[in-house]
Amino acid sequence: MSWLQFSIQTDKAHAEGSEQALLEAGALSVTATDAADQALLEPAPGETPLWDQIIMTGLFPADIDQAAVRARISQSADVDAQRIHVEELPDQEWSRAWMDHFEPMAFGRRLWVCPHGYEPADADAVNLRLDPGLAFGTGTHPTTSLCLTWLDGHDLQDLQILDYGCGSGILAIAAILLGATKAWAVDNDEQALIATRDNATNNHVSQQIQTCLPDELPSIQVDVGVANILAGPLCTLASRLAHSVHANGHIILSGILAEQADEVRQCYAPWFDMDTTLGKEGWVLLHGKRRA
Repeated sequence: MSWLQFSIQTDKAHAEGSEQALLEAGALSVTATDAADQALLEPAPGETPLWDQIIMTGLFPADIDQAAVRARISQSADVDAQRIHVEELPDQEWSRAWMDHFEPMAFGRRLWVCPHGYEPADADAVNLRLDPGLAFGTGTHPTTSLCLTWLDGHDLQDLQILDYGCGSGILAIAAILLGATKAWAVDNDEQALIATRDNATNNHVSQQIQTCLPDELPSIQVDVGVANILAGPLCTLASRLAHSVHANGHIILSGILAEQADEVRQCYAPWFDMDTTLGKEGWVLLHGKRRA
């Protein structure tokens, strides 16, 4: 079965009305995407920000009356019918089609992230099995890549790790596969914790990874604390993260734009000797060693 995709270009003020117009016309699903390459960074807790310019797309069965649907959307959304774009989508296994361009990726000397369905490029390497999912973190984003590369380049044997803002759990799992004995995976999103547990099970390291919400994290001190979030939350969490790393331990901070590095570095300077170790595509990773 093929499908029809009806798209409207709109703005933030009219997004809700456009979505409703597509649903009332019979759309099986509606998706909002950015129409102007606008970054949305650091939303406040509970916020779901939208871009200023939006493409709202509805998915319909191919056997509908296109003219009737176009007319109904035009009337409901108060938009010129000629500005409604219609595209036919061939039938395929959508549950996996969106992963077509997600292939095994290498980080550093030893570590590979490999989706299910692919043979590892190097069977003797450290191969982390992970598919894209609802939780952030597959290695494709520069901030995650920077963290994975740092972990691969350091001796983690028998160390304990804190992965704060764990997302998919990729950093905690990678640390265990690279030799760490225990990892605490912390996130304020229950979906992320579920994803982390599932991915840990798939990589046979579930016994070594403890997941929890931030308020459930006990008083611990680890050898390496990793936080791949954003500059604002990193500064807010500086004291808490600092006290979770023992003397001479390491802090790894990512999710930081190059122009934000000095501000974040200063937030952690009371506890750590900070430096910038890696950069990629305008993002940087900061490393610090906890003073005794």
